[in-house]
Amino acid sequence: MKKKVRCLATTLWLLSVGMIYAQPVCDKNTNTWRILNYNIRNAVGMDNVVDYQRIADVINRNCPAIAALQEVDSVTMRSNGTDVLRELAERTLMHRVYAPAIDFDGGKYGVGMLSKEKPLAYRSVALPGREEQRVLLMVEFEKYIVACTHLSLTEADRMASIPVIRKEAEKALKPFILTGDWNTEPESPFIKELEQDFIILSDTKKPTFPSDNPSECIDYMAVNKAKADLFTKLSYQVANEPVASDHRPICLDIRLKADKSAIFYNRPYLQNPVNNGITVMWQTTVPAYSWVEYGTDTLHLKKVHTLVDGQVICNDWHNKIRIDGLQAGQRYYYRVCSKEITFYQAYKKEFGETAVSPFYSFTMPSPDTKDFTAILFNDLHKQEATLNALYKQVENIPYDFVVFNGDCIDDPASEPEALTHLKMQCEKVGAENVPVFYLRGNHEIRNAYSIGLRTLFDYVGDKTYGAFNWGDTRIVMLDCGEDKPDSAWVYYGLNDFTRLRQDQTHFLEKELSGTDFRQAARRVLLNHIPLYGNSDAYQPCPELWRHLLDKAPFDINISAHTHQFAYLPKVEAGADFPVVIGGSPLVETATVMVLQKKGKGMRLKVLNTKGEIILDLKL
Repeated sequence: MKKKVRCLATTLWLLSVGMIYAQPVCDKNTNTWRILNYNIRNAVGMDNVVDYQRIADVINRNCPAIAALQEVDSVTMRSNGTDVLRELAERTLMHRVYAPAIDFDGGKYGVGMLSKEKPLAYRSVALPGREEQRVLLMVEFEKYIVACTHLSLTEADRMASIPVIRKEAEKALKPFILTGDWNTEPESPFIKELEQDFIILSDTKKPTFPSDNPSECIDYMAVNKAKADLFTKLSYQVANEPVASDHRPICLDIRLKADKSAIFYNRPYLQNPVNNGITVMWQTTVPAYSWVEYGTDTLHLKKVHTLVDGQVICNDWHNKIRIDGLQAGQRYYYRVCSKEITFYQAYKKEFGETAVSPFYSFTMPSPDTKDFTAILFNDLHKQEATLNALYKQVENIPYDFVVFNGDCIDDPASEPEALTHLKMQCEKVGAENVPVFYLRGNHEIRNAYSIGLRTLFDYVGDKTYGAFNWGDTRIVMLDCGEDKPDSAWVYYGLNDFTRLRQDQTHFLEKELSGTDFRQAARRVLLNHIPLYGNSDAYQPCPELWRHLLDKAPFDINISAHTHQFAYLPKVEAGADFPVVIGGSPLVETATVMVLQKKGKGMRLKVLNTKGEIILDLKL
């Protein structure tokens, strides 16, 4: 609305709280929102054309979580009975809240708010206006309140509005963001008085009116000082829209600081316990600077964070921190710490609170270790009920590490989906205290986030196959890739597992002749798709690897994939070692394996969800 010409004016306020997922770790809480404020002049453009879709397009292009709008008709004759805010809500797919300031032309005239998130509550209060009544609309969301107003053309009325606005802001237990067309310039007495209680968030050096050639700043956003420390201003811009209205829209990006109790998305999980080191991984709900504090007791702690090329890796949701130089056989205590980063630029960084986990512990494997117990799951296919039923059978067995032998986080469509199941599985088995190994199954290779799974793990040797020692036992892990040829149409030419298998042929040749393998007291082979006892028509791995494996001195080969438990003695398997294949994702036919080594002896037990031992194999 033009400042010096009498025109129907309304009070508008914008609360913008909607999530912008530039990055996706935890859908539930990135704490970042865009608020848009726009005096739409009832959708009358500078070309005098009424175009609701044009206004909706402006809103949609700027992707706000909340859009606060001023000069909005509701079923007036001049708008041909149109409920303008409803019209815009339908075209932007947003919730709507309307606050009429005056009766006008057979309907109402006032301000409105659109939001992606459904408001918890809303109300409005009258503000003074000599040429017409004004209104303050307040909409409450989970983490803040947004107030929108279109202030009077008269300075005295604007000044008289401040006590009302101040009183409402004082009631707020959350950030109170005030936005709208205030019909005043930055150096006015009104702005100076308002700044006693509010911080102006908009850039007052950027004009917003008139839209075709802006020369005045009369559209603003501000926050009450009492709650200003609860969020960070990320950016502000005046959108380049010269036609749709006589004002230009303004956009503010903010990030609310997380409470420290909400910073961790999951407990840490241990990975890659090799070469006198171990990797601690976890995710946060907000970008953070993270580190691990560890020691042989909980009083004398060292701090370690991740450095790459001299820089600390931070400002991300994913945290992968390697602790090296550990003593074999030593028990360590550790806790993870994450400090929220709310603003990260070249010459300015702002931080929120620091979350500190409880202490957890782990024991590093030692070359002298003769005894260990490992728990092995396979083909869970994200079935929590199956994991719960299986884990119930082994939860009272002390174990040293856990293996998920493929198709456990299958067909991951998105990072949040993958993280949901990773969290569920790791927390169920206590991966904060014992390391977990995730072998890739053919279903982990499928869907949009399949390649992203690499972000969630620290593979031994940074490959999906490899070998490691646990005490005097050598464990070899193979990745069989997909169960169809690379040329299958479903892969669209995006797979080359032929090369991956050839790489593993070279790896096996080196591994089987290496000192670690030859000097091991026991040897275990793990892979998802069976190399023995598999009836699939397509079997490239046995063709490539069995001439190396058949006579290799493994004690056991543990596989999965077929969804049917099977035990093949070594003669029947056609190798010098027995083969055991795990069961299905169904509670009725699922299995869990317990691999135990005591002294020189090794035993494999296979249990079903009823706790029945369906195989007890002395190796």
